[in-house]
Amino acid sequence: MVKARKIAMVGSRSVGKLSMTVRFVEDHFVESHYPTIENQFSKIITYKNQEYVIEILDTAGQDEFSIMTEKHLIGIHGYLLVYLVTSRQSFELVEVIRDKILNSIGADSMPMVLVGNKCDLTFQRQVDMAEGEALARQFNCLFLETSVRDNVNINSAFVGLVDAIEAIQNPELPKEDKCTIM
Repeated sequence: MVKARKIAMVGSRSVGKLSMTVRFVEDHFVESHYPTIENQFSKIITYKNQEYVIEILDTAGQDEFSIMTEKHLIGIHGYLLVYLVTSRQSFELVEVIRDKILNSIGADSMPMVLVGNKCDLTFQRQVDMAEGEALARQFNCLFLETSVRDNVNINSAFVGLVDAIEAIQNPELPKEDKCTIM
């Protein structure tokens, strides 16, 4: 039986949410930037010998005044929080977006992966990797830096989110200690 998992790409405008999604689903790099209103994609993957249909909601860019709609919240199993390593503003906005999501759903946590995109642009970097790692520790989530152009960590980001979702949806039962009485 195929399992379905719905994830949402969130982050400020022009951080590469659509490019990441297209790279993951269709395995090619989109050179041009077209502002996204909202798109949906899907891809079948095999994760731990189980087939999953990954439905991806590629949202329009958020800012500190954006309202999270029901579409961004209801039925979503996890979020990829995307910022640019070349934009301090997009990095700072990620925390605001995360807080809006958690406040809107009334939860303390949700499966998420923090993604610093465009790690290939080293000379334009404004956010150090250590800052991303620290924020991910604060969020208690996986952190990866990606490059859509060079196809670095794209699959890992999506699979990492599926892993976080499954850890909550289907937690492994702890192995019981067995005692033998003779």
